[in-house]
This record gives sequence, C-alpha cells and structure tokens, in this order.
Amino acid sequence: MVARCRTSVIEGVRARSITVETVVGAGLPGITLVGLVDTAVREARERIRTAFDHAGLEWPRTKITVALLPASLPKRGSGFDAAIAVSILAAEGHVPMDRAASACVLGELGLDGRMHPVRGVIAAALALRGTGVRLLVPSESLGQAALVSGVDVGGVRDLAHLVRVLRGEAPAEDAEPAPAVGGSRVPDLSDVRGQSEARRALEICAAGGHHLAMVGVPGVGKTLLAERLPGLLPALDDDAALEVTSIWSIAGHERGAVVRQAPFQAPHHTASAAAVLGGGQGGRLRIGAVTLAHRGVLFMDEAPEFSRTVLDGLREPLESGEVRLARADAQAVLPARFSLVLAANPCPCGHGIGMDAHCTCSPLQRRRYATKLSGPILDRIDCRVVLERPSLAELGEEPETTGAVADRVRQARDRAGARWMSADVPWRVNADIPGPWLRRHYPANDAGAKILRGALSRTTLSLRGADRVLRVAWTLADLDGSARPGADHVATAMVLRGSEAPWAA
Repeated sequence: MVARCRTSVIEGVRARSITVETVVGAGLPGITLVGLVDTAVREARERIRTAFDHAGLEWPRTKITVALLPASLPKRGSGFDAAIAVSILAAEGHVPMDRAASACVLGELGLDGRMHPVRGVIAAALALRGTGVRLLVPSESLGQAALVSGVDVGGVRDLAHLVRVLRGEAPAEDAEPAPAVGGSRVPDLSDVRGQSEARRALEICAAGGHHLAMVGVPGVGKTLLAERLPGLLPALDDDAALEVTSIWSIAGHERGAVVRQAPFQAPHHTASAAAVLGGGQGGRLRIGAVTLAHRGVLFMDEAPEFSRTVLDGLREPLESGEVRLARADAQAVLPARFSLVLAANPCPCGHGIGMDAHCTCSPLQRRRYATKLSGPILDRIDCRVVLERPSLAELGEEPETTGAVADRVRQARDRAGARWMSADVPWRVNADIPGPWLRRHYPANDAGAKILRGALSRTTLSLRGADRVLRVAWTLADLDGSARPGADHVATAMVLRGSEAPWAA
C-alpha cells in the first residue's frame, strides 16, 4: 500500500503543498527519492536512517521508494526530512496511515533524531488556514506557526515524540500566546531641525504612500528624514502584518512576533541587482530588498551611485507593486509595494547648490551624475524636494514630533480608506489607484482640472506625471479634510513634483 504524508515547499513568498508517497516492497534494501529533488533532499536518506536508530525504530530491510509530488516541481532544502520519515513509518505500520495522511509535517531531522527548525513555517500555516489539516512543526518554530489563527498547530521535539503524537500516545506541544507587536523603536521626527518643506513632503508621502526624492548637500538631513518615515506610517493591519512577517521568516529574519511596524530597507549603493530586486543562481530565487520593504519603505541613499541595472529594475515594482523574477529553471512573482525614498547629492562633489555653493565638478561630471537616474524612473517619483542648510532661526524652532504628524497621517489615511471602500474597490491608499480609473471617477474640481490640462498642453507633465499629480492632490485634500482636490491642491502637487530632477539643473 501507498503511505502518504503532507509537507510544503516555498515558491517565492508562498507555500505550496507537497505530498510525500512511500511504497515499501520487495527488492534490494535501499531508499530511492524521486521528484526533482536536490542534493539536500537526497542526503535526507542518511539523516533519517540515523534518526530512526536514535529513536529506537527499526529501519526497513527492503526496498523503499519515496516520491515527492508534484514530480515536476523542484524540491530543495532539508525541510522534507520529517515528512519523509513519517511516510516511511506509515508504510511500515508504525503510525496510522490516516493520521499521517491528514497531517502536514515540517522539519529537519538531526542525526540524534531531534527536530530542527526550517524557513517558511508561517507561509505553510497561511496555506493551511481553513483546511482543517493539522500542522506539526519543530518546537522552536511553534511560536511562528502559532501567529496564524485558524490553524491546528502542534510542536514536536524529536522523531520519537512525533511518532507518539501521530499514534495518539502523547500530546503535541502547545504554543505560547504570540506577542502582539514586533519591530524596533523608530527615531523621532523632532530630531530633525529646520527643513520644513522636506518634513511636509515626508508627511504627504506617508499619508498617500507616494515616492519621494531628496537632493541636498552632504549632512543636510536626508538620511535623518528617510529613517523617520516608517514612524509616520500606520501600524500594519492583521493581514498585512502576517504577510510581512511571513516574508521576513522565509528570508531567514525571524523576529519572534508579528511585524506590526512598517519595514524599512536601506541597501548600500554597491548592492547587486539580485540583492535589491531578488534572484540568484542555481534555481534558488532569493528575496531582495524590494520585497523585504513590502508594505514599508525602501530607502536608496546616494541613489545615482547605484548601478543602472538596479535603478532601471525598479520600474516594474514602482508601477505594479510586484517584481517578476525569471531564470532558466525557476520563476516567481514577489510582492514589492513600498514607498521609495531616493536621496542624492546635487553633484559628485556634493556642493553644487545652496548659498555657499562651491562646486568643483566639471560640466561633464555633473551631466553624467545627473543622467544615472533615467527619465522613466524620475517620472515615477511623486515628490521631489531640494534641501539646503537651515538658518540659525530655523534651528531654534521646536519641530513637531512623530506622534503629532503620524496622527494627521492616520486621519488622512482613514478618509482615503473610507472613500475607496465606499467605491467598492480593492485599493486603500491614494498611490495605488490606477490613473485612468481615478481620472474617470474621481477627478479634481474644475479649477484643479484646468491647471492639469494647462500643464499637459505645455508638455510640462507626461500623462503618467499628470496621474501622479492627481494622486498627490487627493492626498493633500485628505490632509486638509477637503471633499475634493481643488486648484490649491493640484498646484501644490505640481510644485512638489517639479518639472525635472532637481539635481539636473
């Protein structure tokens, strides 16, 4: 008879069910694993055999054939060990076949039989939610799996304990209540003195989920402002929090709690395209910074210093909210909906603007530096601001705290969410609304529409740029509590956007 057990494999950031089938029959003693398995899965034979001995279980002295289905799907990693062991035990009659077939088992087996944690436990739990299938995981991974409600989750310490649980002779370990909040402390916006225009742009981007570019001399506060943007964003709701937590778990960044705080990623300008966008070699697609920043902020300091491949690779996620990876033997679609913050110096020497500008760059150097950011990338940036050194009077002013600004952001997001919910559309922030739909159903008032038409007729804006101006105008209206964007909102959005990259002047 064929014995079965369930497990899962990660595809991108989601788990896919895998059925492990085992037949023990006549033939020379040995074990054969089929189903596009890699070296780590093939090496499971020795780990499982030795784990049997330490658990006091007799290894079958006959031919064992194990198939991991679907056979056309590549299987990688050591997370299949426990499920393979369970299917062999079921085929030998050591555990009931029905109990083995109705359980999903994840875990790597040590030579002493202990269950070691693997990545993707949260994704597996999300895939099983509402199915009634019981999920058995290593004790160390139990806290992660228990973050997902609606799933029967149990923890096991070793192979012997797993066998007793499946026989009904011992209970699985119960999970402790999951922490409600995960994340580190975000620095306060009151640390930034002056820069009122940039602070206002930061608030607008937080309220509407827009993208921001900041240009200024070194030390003027670009990084300080970007690092404080996550603190202005509302806490993630339940579904978004589980999605982000699952992504970080798959990437190997376990936090031990549901991630409620908007994530923040700041890759170095020497990072490769695979590190920023995701990818890799050998069929193993790794999660990049754009996916780790999903539902949060991606900050690219010294933006013109990034490679052109990385910068141009941002076009698709900025427009669609996802990144599509394709390799010869693997492909995936990863979520990447984030607020992009670019920071740059005005020129290679960094002193090309301001009252005390003393640039030492040649015109050719400035031109090469400015053209590192292509027109299509700049066209996707909603707000562009130039930062100069604040005056002594501005340094003496008491700035607003993160809490005060975040409260206005929350109110604006609530207004936008209620509006889009009443319109029965899936979007909740202004930056996500498709331009054609927004123009057709929620245009600016007559005065605001006249300003947009004038800019289009003068070719000051592209069609995409006009859509983005309208989105920012809606965010300004939400911050002001207005029912519809007017001329002031549209004009302000156009000023924030600018006619070209400020460092190209």
